[in-house]
Amino acid sequence: MGSVPSTPRKSGTFSPETAEYLIGTLVDNQPFPLSSEFWQKLLELPLNVQWPAQRVQQACELLAKNNCHTRHLAKILFHLACCLQQGVSSSGVSPLVYKKAVNAVYFSSIFLKYLIESVQGDIQLYLSIEDNEAVPKDVLRDQTIENFVMRNVLNFIASVEVSPDTFLLHLELLNFMIIAMSTQLLCGSSPGPNDVNPFLDAAMAQDSSLIGSVVRRLLLNFMMRSDVPFNRATYSILSDGSQSSVLQRVGSAAANIVLFPFSYLVSSSGEGSKGPIADISIHVLLVLVHYHKCVMSEDYANNKSSTSDFLLKENSHFSENPYCKALEHANDCELDRVDIEGNAHSAQHIKLPFALLFDTLGICLADEAAVLLLYSLLQGNSAFLEYVLVRTDLDTLLMPILEALYNASTRTANQIYMLLIILLILSQDSSFNASIHKLILTGVPWYKERLLHQTSLGSFMVIILIRTVQYNLSKLRDVYLQTTCLATLANMAPHVHRLSAYASQRLVSLFDMLSRKYNKLAEHKDNKLHTAKGNSFEGNNLVEDMSTELHIYTDFLRLVLEIINAILTYALPRNPEVVYAIMHRQEVFQPFKNHPRFNELIDNIYTVLDFFNSHMDAQRENGDWSVNEVLQVITVNCRSWRGDGMKMFTQLRFTYEQESHPEEFFIPYVWQLVLSHCGFSFNTGAINLFPVDLQTEGLENGVVGSTLQNGDFDKPEYQLDP
Repeated sequence: MGSVPSTPRKSGTFSPETAEYLIGTLVDNQPFPLSSEFWQKLLELPLNVQWPAQRVQQACELLAKNNCHTRHLAKILFHLACCLQQGVSSSGVSPLVYKKAVNAVYFSSIFLKYLIESVQGDIQLYLSIEDNEAVPKDVLRDQTIENFVMRNVLNFIASVEVSPDTFLLHLELLNFMIIAMSTQLLCGSSPGPNDVNPFLDAAMAQDSSLIGSVVRRLLLNFMMRSDVPFNRATYSILSDGSQSSVLQRVGSAAANIVLFPFSYLVSSSGEGSKGPIADISIHVLLVLVHYHKCVMSEDYANNKSSTSDFLLKENSHFSENPYCKALEHANDCELDRVDIEGNAHSAQHIKLPFALLFDTLGICLADEAAVLLLYSLLQGNSAFLEYVLVRTDLDTLLMPILEALYNASTRTANQIYMLLIILLILSQDSSFNASIHKLILTGVPWYKERLLHQTSLGSFMVIILIRTVQYNLSKLRDVYLQTTCLATLANMAPHVHRLSAYASQRLVSLFDMLSRKYNKLAEHKDNKLHTAKGNSFEGNNLVEDMSTELHIYTDFLRLVLEIINAILTYALPRNPEVVYAIMHRQEVFQPFKNHPRFNELIDNIYTVLDFFNSHMDAQRENGDWSVNEVLQVITVNCRSWRGDGMKMFTQLRFTYEQESHPEEFFIPYVWQLVLSHCGFSFNTGAINLFPVDLQTEGLENGVVGSTLQNGDFDKPEYQLDP
């Protein structure tokens, strides 16, 4: 055992028969030791050798059957790690090393993906090597195979620059990372202590210095957005659409992964993707950052008498995520930040070009993954949040966010939530709320409802938030989304400066729309209450449901009144257009003067109305007044406004706080993004992490096609603390 018979070749080159023989030997039931020449011959296969799709499907099935005996998956992973060790050598690296590493990662990716998505019951990858195997002790030492592989994959990604020679290997290593971490798809939506994620756990166990370097490299990949090096001599796989790599030959779900290099790099229109490494780097980073390993408490593990989900959750905790910690402590490389004690920050904190990161995010926010990255940075990294808040070109970030909200009908609900939470986080800072009114937009060509000229960024943000509220009321009807919009507007209100006429009109119109909905609900409830008297239990339930909805709209109305009141209390002299809009539509407030929840706030509005109406009456002459004349009188009298008679209320300030179990939203959400953009499919029947739409779309190459739901998981829970 271990000897390799001569393999068929053609004139000194590899033939299709050679590939057939070597791959057939790999998946057969005869084990080959790590030191066998077979592995080197296998890894030296040319990248452009083709093999029929159904043969690779058969190969996957055979390897799955024989792997428990041969341990060939563990051995190919071992050789992948060894190739990568050679690839990080400080001296010149032979192109053959990269070629062997590419083949090794291709083989590993295909077979590992097949084993993961075909699992029934517990995951059995057989990653250990037999005790009688001669393993070089100075190479593996006491490490497990998964730890050895992940350490070398991560080290290569972090330490070797992306170049024409290494581009394909970097791309496939990142792709391998996605596959290796996809064991999460088999777990439930809430991480549990019985989840099996060997490669993710191995990634978490690496040294903090390597982890920091990996986070930095993945973010640099995202920022640099390296183009695809179409070098035909080096990458025959990319030369034309008929070419395929040594592993582009699978007919099942695995086929999609081996088609990845070409199908991912070339779109249906024939245009090459500009930044495939950038895109997949962010996906890898998001999976790593949002991973939560659930660990049972030692006492419960030793004395457990029940395996109920409730008791498991009550007696477990999450271990610290070092990738999340590295991201949260990243600093700007342009600044030598010093802490309050005058000591330099720890050298282990990674340094990033915040300016480039800021600009890149602004360019890429049409992509949901970039939105989630921005959220992760603003929510977790105080240094980056501070950097964003002091930028004078906030439109770089805000305009793509506002455009995405403007096109809410084409976005998923989860993306809308993330965008709104980002705005809420930013609105917690008073300097942000003030600075957005100083930045003037010359025009907004994509806003179609009205020509906007010389409008402040702050006014435009108010317009879009109100539009989002109105869209939600008519389409989504989501209380969570509504509250987030109004909370952001409430944070902005005291700092409003010269709110535009259009924004002011939209604000009053929002109150009018909500009040009409409130009145309709109140009337409908009264009618149902009268009908339900002495009637069935169902009638009482209907009235109770309507009472709940009426209470929700009562809260919405009060919050809008609080927003208007905050502008009038703290910023009236600077906002004549708001006063004009209220005077123009003052009749909409009249029905609520005696409402117990609203009367004090309405009293303040009428204090303002009485003041300006009296000054208007004093200067009224015969004939109608033009808008400009009315506005001029308001502007003049704003200067003499002292707020006499106004009741002072505690200034509302809403803050964003993650709930204790954010992973129940973010882990499924991250994987939904990954699977919808990574270029390959996953067996939907094996996914437990989130619901999938199992509706068959058709048969292609003998594989049932299924689609992910556009679905939106449980909302990202948070607390709004006023």
